[in-house]
Amino acid sequence: MNGISEYEFFSAAACRDKKVGNCPQVAVNVPGVVALRDSERPDTIVTMTPDQWTTLADAIKAGEFDLSA
Repeated sequence: MNGISEYEFFSAAACRDKKVGNCPQVAVNVPGVVALRDSERPDTIVTMTPDQWTTLADAIKAGEFDLSA
């Protein structure tokens, strides 16, 4: 697997405010890999393929993981 140092993580615009605590971060700079991490636990990285990322994003948008329900 790719080393942690290879990933260039970015936070969503809403998380770039210094008042916001931890945020999910995403890296897409390694071909064929989407890497995710929590800014408070940067050494724990979850990786997936771009197709898996699309499936996850579509499910989130469709409300499949709505925690308010």
